[in-house]
Amino acid sequence: MEEIIKYLNDNFDRYLTELKEYIKIPSISTLEENREDIKACAEFVAGKLKSAGMTNVEIFPTENHPLVYGEWMEQPGAPIVLIYGHYDVQPVDPVEEWDTLPFEATIKDGKIYARGADDNKGQNFIHIKAVEAFMKTTQSLPVNVKFIIEGEEEIGSGNLAKFIRNNKELLKCDAVMVSDSALYAPGIPTISYGLRGIAFMEIELQGPKQDLHSGAYGGGVGNPVNELAKIIAKLHNNNGKIAIPDFYDDVKKVSKKEKESFAKLRFSDKVLCKEVGVKALQGEKGYSTLERFWVRPTLDCNGIVGGFTGEGSKTIIPAKASSKISMRLVPDQNPAKVAKAFTKYVKSLCPPSMKINVTYIAGIGAVVVPLEDKAIEAAQRALEKAFKKKTVFKREGGGIPIVLEFHKSLKAPVVLMGFGLETDNIHSPNEHFHVENFRKGLLSAAYFLDEYSKQ
Repeated sequence: MEEIIKYLNDNFDRYLTELKEYIKIPSISTLEENREDIKACAEFVAGKLKSAGMTNVEIFPTENHPLVYGEWMEQPGAPIVLIYGHYDVQPVDPVEEWDTLPFEATIKDGKIYARGADDNKGQNFIHIKAVEAFMKTTQSLPVNVKFIIEGEEEIGSGNLAKFIRNNKELLKCDAVMVSDSALYAPGIPTISYGLRGIAFMEIELQGPKQDLHSGAYGGGVGNPVNELAKIIAKLHNNNGKIAIPDFYDDVKKVSKKEKESFAKLRFSDKVLCKEVGVKALQGEKGYSTLERFWVRPTLDCNGIVGGFTGEGSKTIIPAKASSKISMRLVPDQNPAKVAKAFTKYVKSLCPPSMKINVTYIAGIGAVVVPLEDKAIEAAQRALEKAFKKKTVFKREGGGIPIVLEFHKSLKAPVVLMGFGLETDNIHSPNEHFHVENFRKGLLSAAYFLDEYSKQ
């Protein structure tokens, strides 16, 4: 491995330059005006896979954005690692809150500032370059490798899910490697072994057929904004528990072992308050903050729309109001079942003076990977060699849409070995990726291929 590590270190500046080129492509998957940029980015990724030594590289068109596939399958009898990433990024709004141009990668204070620097271009580029280091020095890899890098992660990975189900033989593997998560803390090598799922809902409340004068009609005609606020207020009880009947039916109790594991991480509520700018934390009573983040389900109102919100005043009773609601789910909770319970409960809260429409927009289940899996053990050793510290294990509060599909369709363990930080502002202005985490990621990815070959 000495030759591989030397190559990575000697070429690090080049990697940064190439990463800047990758970031420069504004591959925003949700905006129609960036469709050509998405295609250009897919071609960029395909080119980098070819130059890294992949012998079979193909861009697969989909009903929306293309998938990039690459493979090197010339190590008979060795395990197969499928490396996943996404080249699409979030929009940059509000652009005025960026300190640098979102698609002109700027390095300052040891961080790369740009949209996609962490999520996920910087992280998936790590694996492309780790593979390249082997191929340029030894003309071989210790394991067989496949890449699947998509352009729709930020909009739900719908076409990749179909692709996986229809191409199980092509994607057949012994383990899936995903670097799209965060370290527990700076400098602490981390493996995430669980992701929460989600059920995403929309509520629309209709009152009068049009906006009404609040002086002429106030007090006699119901106000949809007022009533929607009451409905949202009844989604939790005073102890922070979700009030939907049957919501917790399939939720498992947190095990003693996990509680002890979380306690060892020495999480600080005080530090978190300072990081996010709040005076105090709140949530479901009887659970620690990490338990609330990782192993308990949640419900949040993501936004409310209704009535007049411009400058000055306009005294009206709005005709309608709407709200987006997301519920983070834990293993064994079925998104469709939860959505059905949510719909029934919310409709029961609708006053007779109004019409209500509740829509289930999207959902995905949670996933937990056994820590005893050989791929997880190889990743643990690899991280410890790269960081020279003991690896910690954590769950993630959020989710990666496609991980459950990998787990179900390919019957392979998913290794969540991420190198970002929760403070990297992904999805927000001034997204960044620590240069040192990029460096450590390269080493970790290379060590993983070597360690997994020894299984």
